[in-house]
Amino acid sequence: MSRVFLAVLQSLKESFDEALQRDDVKAIVVAGANGKFSGGFDISAFGGIQQGAVQQPKSGYISVEVLTDTIEAARKPSVAAIDGLALGGGLEVAMVGTQRLPRLVGLAKSLEMMLTSKPVKGEEALGLGLVDAVVSSHELVNAARQWALDILARRKPWVATLYKTDKIEPLGEARQILNFARAQTRKRAPNLKHPLVCIDVIEEGIVNGPKPALYKEVEAFQGLLKSDTSKSLIHIFFAQRGTSKVPGITDRGLVPRKVKKVAILGGGLMGSGIATALLLSNYTVILKEVNEKFLEAGIGRVKANLGSRVKKGQMTQEKFEKTMSLLRGVLDFESFRDVDMVIEAVIENVSLKQQIFADLEKYCPPHCILASNTSTIDLNLIGKRTKSQDRIIGAHFFSPAHIMPLLEIVRTEHTSPQIIVDLLDVGKKIKKTPIIVGNCTGFAVNRMFFPYTQAGLFLVERGTDVYRIDRAITKFGMPMGPFRLADLVGFGVAIATGSQFIENFPERTYKSMLIPIMQEDKRTGESTRKGFYLYDNKRKASPDPELKMYIEKARSISGVAVDPKFVKLSEKDIVEMIFFPVVNEACRVFAEGIAVKASDIDIAAVMGMGFPPYRGGLMFWADSLGSKYIYSRLEEWSNLYGGFFKPCAFLAERAAKGAPLVSKLQTVHILLHYSIGYFMSLLHPLEALWASTVSRNLMRAFFFPLI
Repeated sequence: MSRVFLAVLQSLKESFDEALQRDDVKAIVVAGANGKFSGGFDISAFGGIQQGAVQQPKSGYISVEVLTDTIEAARKPSVAAIDGLALGGGLEVAMVGTQRLPRLVGLAKSLEMMLTSKPVKGEEALGLGLVDAVVSSHELVNAARQWALDILARRKPWVATLYKTDKIEPLGEARQILNFARAQTRKRAPNLKHPLVCIDVIEEGIVNGPKPALYKEVEAFQGLLKSDTSKSLIHIFFAQRGTSKVPGITDRGLVPRKVKKVAILGGGLMGSGIATALLLSNYTVILKEVNEKFLEAGIGRVKANLGSRVKKGQMTQEKFEKTMSLLRGVLDFESFRDVDMVIEAVIENVSLKQQIFADLEKYCPPHCILASNTSTIDLNLIGKRTKSQDRIIGAHFFSPAHIMPLLEIVRTEHTSPQIIVDLLDVGKKIKKTPIIVGNCTGFAVNRMFFPYTQAGLFLVERGTDVYRIDRAITKFGMPMGPFRLADLVGFGVAIATGSQFIENFPERTYKSMLIPIMQEDKRTGESTRKGFYLYDNKRKASPDPELKMYIEKARSISGVAVDPKFVKLSEKDIVEMIFFPVVNEACRVFAEGIAVKASDIDIAAVMGMGFPPYRGGLMFWADSLGSKYIYSRLEEWSNLYGGFFKPCAFLAERAAKGAPLVSKLQTVHILLHYSIGYFMSLLHPLEALWASTVSRNLMRAFFFPLI
């Protein structure tokens, strides 16, 4: 609900009231302007209500007074003519919600739609009974008018959807479906309350009738709106949309240049993934490798990536072949003479990258963007042998590159603003969320998360169980704990990147020999089916009893003994000892200006490392605990265990002032600056938050197929 949307609803109510009073109006059609019915509520008002800046409407105003008692109860028929999107609040106004959707499409399908926020297209909506007809956009309004008049003349049924029961299962069966949905929700989202509230409100409507359920929705909404989850998800929503606004860069009026052809150096997992992402957005791609064997393997990986989309029904065979035709494999630089951008994605070897960029300068045209996918190496070092440092930029993708949503764009003090704007545009076109970061070892994501695994190693060497650590961290909301992640990434990568941090930040790294010892014994992670876990043929992980032997050996090298208090460490302490060093490094990243905004750090943590979005991102979550508390714990551990935990100057300063890490003014600015009326969230819990709490309406509807 937003100030804008409330005004629209009020206007809609007034228009209905007028239409009902006029004798010359026989029926009513509701349509959107310019091919847009509605993309949903303006989320900025949620934040406004939470902060007291926007007055909350009276209880039941939307769900009962406007949608039910005015629109659905109108004595004249009404039709919603939907051209384009009808998402979230827009769909609620048009036709459905927790009370009406099950009555239209059945309980199981309605639960799937509301709990996953997966939209449906016109033809599917017609098959489900969600809409009454699908027509072309130029016929839409006239067809809707005729349908409304046919209802008036009783040639079409006039049905109050709120009281339909033919698609609702018998009570016993319905409760089984609801209980199964609850069990699945608890399993998939154990820390979230609002999906369960959604299910409760649906059950209320089935058991006690729709009207009591409407009022239960209103009551539930009040509680959810004020919840930490709501505040966190609203913050993430606007933070994500703020990443492409970069002071001093995007406010210069620069227009992105057209990038048509992109060359990728390296066809490994990253290079092939990047190539796939570009091909899916219709870029012409040249893939270079050092020999035929590697080139064939790289092209094979791209084929496999696209082939999986065909198997899942996300791409036709014809589209697959057309997309593959945009890819060309080469073994030399001759084809680079007319490329608009190059992305280097070879192994993390400084001298190799330096030679590659020296070659690129010779073969690529003067306008070509010279990008590196390096995850840790200083770009100035990579471009040391070139004279084109104004064109050198980091394009750090996250694995798998064609799936992970984040693109870390790394600028140096020499990088041209035009190059940055160009890469921002490419990122948008390949459907990535970009964050602009400064040049340093590890940049933003890898730098602030290097303590993640190191903190885990610190705990393990003092007696905390590896698998208990991973369980505590996944229970907190991470997709996997530090040790399962190390297995997935591979020990070779872990050691290579870890050495960069040990070299550049020796005073605050924890140096454990556990991973090198395991690698020496040919245990390198999931790829060898042995790491911290054992893996079967289906890559399913299970604990390895032999791990204790390696831990004892690493412990003896580090010269530490098992500490009984670490053996019995609580889940809360595990989470804090893993994440507070990460917060500490994030504070350094922010204070040094590596990240433009603290909200960019939150997006980097969520989209780059899987930090739970319902906690608002790393900095937002840290502020919910308080700078004083985090500082005091780190200071305590630093005194006991050394510099790895030592609080940085920025954190110490904020704690001394009793101030949050992030200024509230910055947060309010983001809300105000990026207020959006049309939205579709990629973070499905946000959509579910009001799918579970804001009341709904159905008017008989037409649907125009989405393109």
